[in-house]
Amino acid sequence: MPQISKKGSLMPPSPIRKLVPFAEKAKKRGIHVIHLNIGQPDIKTPKIALDAIKNHDIEVLAYSRTEGSDNYREKIADYYDKHNIKVTADDIIVTTGGSEALAFTMGSILDEGDEIIIPEPFYANYNGFATANGVKVVPIMATIENNFALPPVTEFEKKITSNTKGILICNPGNPTGYLYNHDEILQLVALVKKHDLFLIADEVYREFTYDGKKHFSILSEPDITDHAIVVDSVSKRYSMCGARIGCIVSKNKEVVQTAMKFAQARLSPPTLAQIAAEAALETPQSYFDAVIEEYVSRRDLLLRELQKIENIKIAKPSGAFYCVVELPINDADDFAQWLLEHFDIDGDTVMVAPAGGFYATPHSGSNQIRIAYVLDKEQLKRAVLILKKGLEAYLKS
Repeated sequence: MPQISKKGSLMPPSPIRKLVPFAEKAKKRGIHVIHLNIGQPDIKTPKIALDAIKNHDIEVLAYSRTEGSDNYREKIADYYDKHNIKVTADDIIVTTGGSEALAFTMGSILDEGDEIIIPEPFYANYNGFATANGVKVVPIMATIENNFALPPVTEFEKKITSNTKGILICNPGNPTGYLYNHDEILQLVALVKKHDLFLIADEVYREFTYDGKKHFSILSEPDITDHAIVVDSVSKRYSMCGARIGCIVSKNKEVVQTAMKFAQARLSPPTLAQIAAEAALETPQSYFDAVIEEYVSRRDLLLRELQKIENIKIAKPSGAFYCVVELPINDADDFAQWLLEHFDIDGDTVMVAPAGGFYATPHSGSNQIRIAYVLDKEQLKRAVLILKKGLEAYLKS
């Protein structure tokens, strides 16, 4: 029998989606599953984006430019300008989601055997993108005790070798919800300059910052023009996950030219989705004000309800819409599966994402889960009650 590749064998399964078969079986039994496992917002997509698709007069759905349409990239540059980030359309390549932007970025700056340093826990697919490119992820452990703040830069320096090519951060973070402050960004800027590394920032949750805190983009730092690469997406910003539109942004011309070659291999990003994404850029600030107010309200309710559970640790998010919770158990994978197979309250159960898959260090995060607070407050309250009662029953079983 022909064998699959070693690379394919090493590709990690998604910790967010791997329990889906158990959730589907629960639904077939008539159980209502409350999904806390995936960052699919229930916020409505801006009407202006949906209307742009409905009202288009395209007669031939043709390829777009490989790098994305001129109009769209120019408007993306205008969007960044409003955030005091000075880039041009030539600094931008439109991609099929932020995922493709990450894949193109890794392919452009990393060779097989190279290393990239990432504070953990981190977005689980970083592991997959690295594996697909034959790249070694070198994790630096952040801890729940300080909400997963940036680990000391001295810890990064200990891990830098001749194979190290870059540092990757998610800001605000998935799965932690941590928002790096300006001093932390400046520490990383100084580090990549000192060691001549790339600094890649996944900034797809830029708008979602709370408690009066501000987001600081690496593209705003003048000293690392050739080092900085930003990955972005419309998925969460405009609740357009299904559009699959993202982008790479860098003032490093060689990076952009190289990423363009990867982009040419997949021909072009989706035309209709670019039309929707371009229109979404006209979304008024009032939309974001209302969304942020809603997420803060959901976060605060979630934290209040979680604090009713004994012997847990909670990281308070300052951005995005995720929360990492440490439970008094040994195996969050087993607990998450048990909830779907064996526990419900009046026909309701919950699905969470075990946090172990968000780490690269073996056995780390095995007693943690990630909760996405992308549901309305009544569902969140119900879900935490089920989690609390389920945990009590699990510990007795």
